Amino acid sequence: MSHSRTYAQAIAEASYQAMEMDESVFVVGQGTRDRGHIFGSVEGLLARFGPERVIEMPISENAVAGICVGAALSGLRPILVLQRADFSFLALDQIINHASKFHYMFGGQTSVPLVVRLIVGKGWGQGPQHSQSLHSMFAHFPGLRVVAPANPYTAKGLLLNAVFANDPVVILEGRSLYGTTEVIPAEPYTVPFGQARVIREGTDITIVAVSFMVPEAISAADELNLAGLAAEVIDLVSVNPLDVDTIVTSVQKTSRLLVVDTSWSYCGISAEISAVVHERLFGRLQSPVRRMTIPFTPTPTAFELEDRYYPTHVQIAQCAQEMICGAELCPTGPTS
Repeated sequence: MSHSRTYAQAIAEASYQAMEMDESVFVVGQGTRDRGHIFGSVEGLLARFGPERVIEMPISENAVAGICVGAALSGLRPILVLQRADFSFLALDQIINHASKFHYMFGGQTSVPLVVRLIVGKGWGQGPQHSQSLHSMFAHFPGLRVVAPANPYTAKGLLLNAVFANDPVVILEGRSLYGTTEVIPAEPYTVPFGQARVIREGTDITIVAVSFMVPEAISAADELNLAGLAAEVIDLVSVNPLDVDTIVTSVQKTSRLLVVDTSWSYCGISAEISAVVHERLFGRLQSPVRRMTIPFTPTPTAFELEDRYYPTHVQIAQCAQEMICGAELCPTGPTS
């Protein structure tokens, strides 16, 4: 059985089903009892499970993260929801120095089944301190799984996988995706870590996109098709572990790679992907790997500036077309 769900509803549904399946699962966050229900992503949980399992947290991120780490070590499965990804900076000691390391430090005898949901506030004037995409930073640390769902299907499946994994998992959610809709299974299901999704097949160029750049990449592929060019679009899904094999296999076929990221290029996931592809396919590419990312400045608050800050499908298509055709005139007409 399937039904239509928004991205936010898919997250709420995954949380609800996990809490139904296992009494050790609980949710703690800023705004769990607010009428907005954290943008709808925890709606229905308080009414069903009560305040003992849906906990409103004080504005003390490091302390609450520490409590969640302790709870996970004690056999519980907390879902910690921070309203903005940027607030995680206040909890990095607990997430990075403790949650990510305890399994290694104690010889695999203990685990920390903690989920940290981080929301990226792009698209509604959130500015420099509420809009940062931090997936590359978290992926730098061994012991953390880091994922960035781009649609309702992966949002639900990744969260259910994360809740019942025994490793700490950081989920980066794009606030601008919360209203997107998709038909997904009504029953519980999981989406694996470390597995990218080829969502559009093509032969002329590979476009790897992250989070809310995935819809832009799909639209860019549509534009390229009208020009007679076929782009293969890959939703990265998982940042750590990184599905290198799917990317390399695609680029072996297309011989060109464009990486589109929601964050900065400097020391970012786009740099890692570029390095790996050049190492694996040196001398076999028809053009250097290109990266499209946000400018290396803090995020502007004004809507007019923010609109110019993020890559668009028009810019992605133009860059891809230049990579394929160079100075030559590109063919016209859709591909079969």
